[in-house]
Amino acid sequence: MHLNSFSVSGFRSLTEVEDIPVSKPTILAGHNDGGKSALLDALAFLLGKRSLSEADRTYLASADGSGLGAPGRCESTNVSGMFTLDPYEQDQFGLPPQVKLRRTGGEDLVTRLEIWGSVPDDERLHDLSKLLVPALKELVKEFALTPPSPRRADLVRALHEYGHAHASAENWLPVPPGLDKRMPRFLPFDGKAARPDDAVKTALIDRFQSHMEDPDLKGKLTSIEDEVKDRLRIDAKSLCDHIQSRCPDLAEVFVEPDVSFQQGFRAAPLRIARIAGEAVGLERSGLGSNRRVSLAIWEWTSELLAEEEDISPAADLTDLPEPPPVQTIVVYDEPDTHLDYTHQRKIMQLIRDQSAIPHVSVLVATHSMNLIDGVDISDVVHLKLDNHRTVVERLGAGLLGDHIDAHLGKIAAAVGLRNSVLLHERCFLAVEGETEQRAFPLLFRLCQELSLQAAGIALWACFNNEGALHLARYLAQHGRTIMLVVDADSRNVSKGIFKTPKLDQFFAPDPQRYVKFLGEPDPEAADQEKYNELEELFEDEVWARVANQIWARNEGSWQAADFTSLRGQGKFSGAVQQLLQEQSPTGPGGKPEMMYELAMALEDSNDVPEQLRNVFAELRTLAG
Repeated sequence: MHLNSFSVSGFRSLTEVEDIPVSKPTILAGHNDGGKSALLDALAFLLGKRSLSEADRTYLASADGSGLGAPGRCESTNVSGMFTLDPYEQDQFGLPPQVKLRRTGGEDLVTRLEIWGSVPDDERLHDLSKLLVPALKELVKEFALTPPSPRRADLVRALHEYGHAHASAENWLPVPPGLDKRMPRFLPFDGKAARPDDAVKTALIDRFQSHMEDPDLKGKLTSIEDEVKDRLRIDAKSLCDHIQSRCPDLAEVFVEPDVSFQQGFRAAPLRIARIAGEAVGLERSGLGSNRRVSLAIWEWTSELLAEEEDISPAADLTDLPEPPPVQTIVVYDEPDTHLDYTHQRKIMQLIRDQSAIPHVSVLVATHSMNLIDGVDISDVVHLKLDNHRTVVERLGAGLLGDHIDAHLGKIAAAVGLRNSVLLHERCFLAVEGETEQRAFPLLFRLCQELSLQAAGIALWACFNNEGALHLARYLAQHGRTIMLVVDADSRNVSKGIFKTPKLDQFFAPDPQRYVKFLGEPDPEAADQEKYNELEELFEDEVWARVANQIWARNEGSWQAADFTSLRGQGKFSGAVQQLLQEQSPTGPGGKPEMMYELAMALEDSNDVPEQLRNVFAELRTLAG
């Protein structure tokens, strides 16, 4: 059984969190107390590795919002998952390839594992686990079924298939007996605790359970377990009958004994000796030693997981004498805590190696920018608190379609965009291309007296105005503070993507909040000239002064009139570039270089066009 994603409701701060991917790997990022550890504990609860406590149940907000008085707890805690069953499981339990399971618990803290499916019309088939073998045989006979043997498992399977075929509604049902044993393995490594003893126990418990699955041992143990369970069911039935006879107001009493001989592994204390014969416990060793030993244990576990994959049977065969291995989910909670940078790099490589093993998935809760930046953005789950409750944010997860997700990925690769910037930067400035990318940081610093980075603004060059528009739309719909700055002549590009109707569609109800056109006059200002591009905004006197400083003319000096004559005759920037290249031996090599050198030469913020100064001031306000 392979877990693809899971959802949580009513678990600590996780009031309603949906579709957390279980990838290779999934990175859980966010602030302290944002819900990362709670999410990992909820996963452990789903997989049956953690019991539900009263403290796990989410507090309810007070009805009047006053916050007065002791708040109550939610009625139920639910963690559900979307699972893919292998062919063996489909055949063994008569289930489809994709199923939805949940583990749920209420005020009594009693938990149940349930499956979403068809509800048999006959109520007696709703929970076959309550019935003893004689009762199962009576039902099989009544419905004229022909199971392959009188064994309990075959009787239950035949009745389950009959109930599925005779159902007219869907709801949560008890899982078929035995399916819970096919749940993914859960291997947690807590970096915050830094206790190698726990890591050793985790690693060896996994090996202990693998040995218990050995066919030479499993048959003997299963036979003994089944016999003990049958005897206990008879005892339990007598007990339940007695309780009901003494408590006639109870409509139903039943006990389902659960016996397992695989829970006998208790501990494996680790001792080390730096000098022969002087063994000491690691609790008396340094924190750095603890972390390095834990790292070695994790590496050993990774090698074992890879070995299991090499010797495991083919998963697509349904007539195997033994079932294929289940999925292993390795969970790291801040694995790089207390490690130096070299060992952090080893952790990163270890996670990549484990993720490459086919039947292994990895979840990592971390603050490490290196880990966050090392995966695809769609595999980063950002958790944050909103009114003391955890909300989930996933960028690149298909909200706007695969085309835009792919575009975002290409931009990230081309400009070195990091996931950590996407998640944590306060404000984003999207521009068309290299010209703005090189000039804007210098012009912003001149006007605002600090850098874009210091102001909390991430500058992205999107290589063309259409790319900038899609990126801005993407971020705006994810609730990011974003400003898109393009030339006014973008209004004339093909497809009409910068026409007012399209901008209203992308950025409703206030497109002007997100998109600024350099050169367009303010509709509220009278007698303001219209320009087509950034270069036109700079006054001719500024062009002439800077040109005389850095692009000395072959003959004479530059005058403002030289640049005035280029206006209104096509693309101003192209004409200026050509003029400077033809009449100066040090002329710029291209438009980006020309604007970069212009910005470098300016020393007075008043030389920066007023419209651009206003844009920078607004950006500063947004980032603050």
